[in-house]
Amino acid sequence: MIKTAIYKFPLGYLKLCYNEAGKITELSIIQKSIDVKNIPNSLTDLVYFQVLEYLKGSRKILDFPYESHGTKFQELVWAELCKIPYGETRTYKQIAEAIGNPKAYRAVGSANNKNPIGLIVPCHRVIGINGKLVGYAAGVSIKDKLLELERNNK
Repeated sequence: MIKTAIYKFPLGYLKLCYNEAGKITELSIIQKSIDVKNIPNSLTDLVYFQVLEYLKGSRKILDFPYESHGTKFQELVWAELCKIPYGETRTYKQIAEAIGNPKAYRAVGSANNKNPIGLIVPCHRVIGINGKLVGYAAGVSIKDKLLELERNNK
């Protein structure tokens, strides 16, 4: 059974879902609190405090148990996203090329959109070919803030 914890934090609300195995299955930034049974625990508290440290620039890697499931293609894309260093960006095309499918840049965008564990799988580090900030579940303004934070704390 998946449980949810919602935390107010500087960018809105942090939504954390976790399973009975004690692993985070979703980490997302949302702008409005949602009506769910809020069940925080020591794992979600740990994640929340690590995210706060990340936002302060004192933590570059989030380290806690997590689990995500997607198609083989999505998991291939997500694994490639995890290779993008803190403070750097890649284009959708570069990710497509890196996974050996250079014409699949739109599919890369789709896989990005399905990423359930943002910040862990840093989909905010993927930008358009012209350097434009495009497509982020929490909104482009949040993506911009995250990228700026990382650039300033590299």
